[in-house]
Amino acid sequence: MKSIKSVGKFPTVVPILPLRDMVIFPHIVIPLFLKGARVVKLAESLQGGSNLVGLFYQKSRSRFGIWSEELSPVGVLARVEKIVSVETGGVRAVAEGLCRVCLISKVKDDPYLTAEVGLVEEKTCESDFHDALVAGVVSQFRMVEILGKTVNLQMLKSIEQARDIGELADLIGSQVSIKSESKQDLLEILDPIARLRKSMAYFKADIDNFVSKPIVSTEPLASSVGFKRPSGSETRRQLKTFQRDFSSDDDPNAAELKGFQLRVRETGMPPDVAESVTREIQRLERIPQHSPEHIVSRTYVDVLTSLPWDKTTQDHLDIVTAQRMLDLDHYDLAIVKERIMEFLAVRKLKVDNRGPILCLVGPPGVGKTSLGRSIARAMGRKFVRVSLGGVRDEAEIRGHRRTYIGAMPGRIIQEIRRAGTSNPVFMLDEIDKVGQDFRGDPASALLEALDPEQNSSFMDHYLDIPFDLSKVMFIATANQVDSIPHALKDRMETIRISGYTDEEKEKIAELFLIPKAQEQNGVKDYNITFESSATRKLINGYTREAGVRNLEREINSVCRKIALRIAQGQPLKKSVDPAMIEDLLGARKYYSELAEETDRVGVATGLAWTENGGEIIFVEVTGFGGRTGLILTGNMGDVMQESARAALSYLRHACESFGLDKKRFSNTELHVHVPSAAIPKDGPSAGVTIAVALASLFTGTAVRRDVAMTGELTLHGRVLPVGGIKEKLLAARRAGVREIILPSKNFPDVRSFPDHVTKGLILHFVSDVGEAISAALASNPSFPEVSMERQRILPLFSDCRPDMC
Repeated sequence: MKSIKSVGKFPTVVPILPLRDMVIFPHIVIPLFLKGARVVKLAESLQGGSNLVGLFYQKSRSRFGIWSEELSPVGVLARVEKIVSVETGGVRAVAEGLCRVCLISKVKDDPYLTAEVGLVEEKTCESDFHDALVAGVVSQFRMVEILGKTVNLQMLKSIEQARDIGELADLIGSQVSIKSESKQDLLEILDPIARLRKSMAYFKADIDNFVSKPIVSTEPLASSVGFKRPSGSETRRQLKTFQRDFSSDDDPNAAELKGFQLRVRETGMPPDVAESVTREIQRLERIPQHSPEHIVSRTYVDVLTSLPWDKTTQDHLDIVTAQRMLDLDHYDLAIVKERIMEFLAVRKLKVDNRGPILCLVGPPGVGKTSLGRSIARAMGRKFVRVSLGGVRDEAEIRGHRRTYIGAMPGRIIQEIRRAGTSNPVFMLDEIDKVGQDFRGDPASALLEALDPEQNSSFMDHYLDIPFDLSKVMFIATANQVDSIPHALKDRMETIRISGYTDEEKEKIAELFLIPKAQEQNGVKDYNITFESSATRKLINGYTREAGVRNLEREINSVCRKIALRIAQGQPLKKSVDPAMIEDLLGARKYYSELAEETDRVGVATGLAWTENGGEIIFVEVTGFGGRTGLILTGNMGDVMQESARAALSYLRHACESFGLDKKRFSNTELHVHVPSAAIPKDGPSAGVTIAVALASLFTGTAVRRDVAMTGELTLHGRVLPVGGIKEKLLAARRAGVREIILPSKNFPDVRSFPDHVTKGLILHFVSDVGEAISAALASNPSFPEVSMERQRILPLFSDCRPDMC
């Protein structure tokens, strides 16, 4: 507010009447209805003497102790006339604003507030275009009246007779529909030109709001007085001219619209998209700011103009540097790294190459998500990640249509907008855990985004305009592919990441996990080293997993306990050995599951694949006299139950070949059980294990506990290939198994593994279940064992199916 001075006959002492939800301007006559004992006494005092009173806007609702901190600093000195008592209580009066006054000091507070006030001196302003301004305002009032809005004729007459710009601004300000706080701010502007500009901005907003409403026909009335009504287009053109002429320079809405138009030119939109956005901006300009539709349209334009339509980041095409950066972040994972190098090589030779769509499949903790970040860093691209676990609404992917309240784009468009580039590395995490319900199928909504032939014109429901996703490098992650719909899986290039061996875990801990844990826990500067034997003890005794997530937790736990000892001033060993590991973490949590077991009849060890990696399972078989039957327990799935029936049928058919008594099958009821009954189990790979357990029961020969097996069994005893061989081999090593029986058709898979995967293991490749029984039973001279030479000369089979489990 400008400076306030006391001049003329002021200061003077007058009663003060606080007003709530109302602001009076000079030159305005307004009726008042007054209630309350103090206010009634004030009104009675005006009847017997001076009728001048100070009207001040009250900021708070307090009824007592009112003074300057609760009253606005500037008010109006008014003349109060026609005071009439009302039967229901209170008085009615008419107040005419005379001039602006300010509070100086309180005189008394009883029976009503009385204070000394001073005249507020306004800036003088002489304008040569005063008459033009008055005529323009009057014409706009007339035009709004023609469109159907009721106009106060007395107020119109007062505007025509306004003596100066300040009076004109006060008259307009008293008529605009704004909050009382805003009117008070208008009253406190002492510069007439600035006050008129602000009043006209509010008046413009009123006109915008009214023009957007249906126009009431006034043609009969206009015709009756001989007035020719202008056409609708002409009226709106005149209103638009008026709004442009009297709009404030600091109008935020106008500045925002200009910003949108500038963005359209700078973002590199396709011509058809730019045309659509320009039409929407023009529509937004016509919508009143107070209309709910204005917010919807503004948000839509903001999203469209903030998308990176033609903005990309430059790829780092140096193959050697990219390879080095990937190696710095991740150990091994040669297949994935090779695929990234292939993409960079092709991109170097062909600039417009489309981004690949990869799906990294592997157990938790093997580095799938962190690998996406490393790929983005190696390529010099932005990285964005969306977790799809538990997503059930299709609108999460493709967005909501703008007709819905709170509509927004889908997650894909939102993340690309946040990244600020149209070619980021986009990770779709946990794509195998996408659900579906009555709101749609998000997996089906991903089909368009992940199809290289379609994603160049991806259609988000909110945008309703095609957006090019062909430059995006999509990387999906999953623990298993069985739950991914076939159509979606067909659009992605699947790369399997198996679990780590103990040697790989030890190397990862040495290169990545231990330095990271020391840095995070503040012990890096104390030069503490981990012995290899201590790391191996953490791997074998305190974790049991395919990845390294739990290993990282245990290493962090060790570093935290070391930090605690440092803080307590205890003696500290610079080298962490196995004894110190046990001292810090307590007794080991895991032991070899087979180390203390003995060979038993009817119990065989199988190998299974899960989304967490490989696991060993035990198949227990027992029999008792009675009717012929087969009991299956242990939460077996349908496929596993069929494998058990097939194994029994084969042994009954081939019992003479194995020297078994056929009568035993006729009067024995069999019970096959797989422990850990709370865990569901399914798949055909347990067929060989069940057959070996049954053969052990009927021959009375124990199964070797250091032998594990896997393979699908047919009714004629053939052993078919299965999947997840690497994970199963790693699980066998963790459990202390040293000999493994595998289908002969999985030999090509094993040959492709690194040497450290099969190091220390004796592998038996079999094509018939009889060979598996001979290798698994503790002693059975009737069945010669398969020699190690045989496994080395087995031919490669082109029809092996590693995806089976």
